[in-house]
Amino acid sequence: MYGDLKILTGTANPQLALDICDHLGCALTPALCETFSDGELRVEIGASVRGHDVFVIQPTCAPTNKNLMQLCLMLDALKRASAGRITAVIPYYGYARQDRKVSPRAPISAKMVADFLSMAGAQRIVTVDLHAGQIQGFFNCPVDNLFASPVLLEYVRHLRGDLVMVSPDAGGVERTRAFAKKMDAGLAIIDKRRDRPNQATAMNVIGDVAGKVAVLVDDMIDTAGTICAAAEVLLQNGASEVRACATHAVLSGPACQRLTDSPFNEIVVTDTIPLGEHAGLCDKLRVASVAGILAKSIRNIHDGSSVSALFG
Repeated sequence: MYGDLKILTGTANPQLALDICDHLGCALTPALCETFSDGELRVEIGASVRGHDVFVIQPTCAPTNKNLMQLCLMLDALKRASAGRITAVIPYYGYARQDRKVSPRAPISAKMVADFLSMAGAQRIVTVDLHAGQIQGFFNCPVDNLFASPVLLEYVRHLRGDLVMVSPDAGGVERTRAFAKKMDAGLAIIDKRRDRPNQATAMNVIGDVAGKVAVLVDDMIDTAGTICAAAEVLLQNGASEVRACATHAVLSGPACQRLTDSPFNEIVVTDTIPLGEHAGLCDKLRVASVAGILAKSIRNIHDGSSVSALFG
């Protein structure tokens, strides 16, 4: 058995960590996270963690490299402070889209990041909606890949009208099918051709969307080019209105402007990534919290009970 449950956070998403602590009924363990004038990071754990069961909440969202390095330094500090077990809770796993070689001399960055985290001291990983499920195999320690679908489905259940769940590309069909099955709704797929990274052209719709409320389901919204083009095509094919739900609000580049100009009635995302300055740039965005899901998972891991049983 490990010692007391301890929750720490870096600077990537402290509000999510506080919300998780509220669900668990505990306080954050203090940790100093600063940046020196030359850009180097400084980390120091502010209380004893010897023998304790420690969970570090830190998504590796933008600025990705800083947040990743901060997480690794925290893990190393905990390892050197003789923590009983160290679990990295990474609600958004950066570099997940670089999960295979796409050219002869390219790295597999998602695997390299996994090695970083393991070498730094992570003995277990908890994450939410990995872009590619096989990334779990990049680690030599247990990985709990949780799903945000319970909180996103709560939003979908309140929608009125004849619903159809829509995948914006072929890669997301399995995720969208699961939504459709739980909602007893139809399923449609956007046939998409990608010309170059972060740019996509939606060509046509496979499935019946005419006269229906189309809900696009995706794991993340980055530049929003794909999902906005998909919304236009759905309306052209007769959808009565279009909505969207996605786990990770990356929202880089022109994303907020595109979403504002898009025909979406509403876009629901989770708080795996803090909206920050994006919160006031698009009034169509709504945020659902995954703090409850993460808190239950942390509690079950600490108690030694099943995590998957929470979402059966």
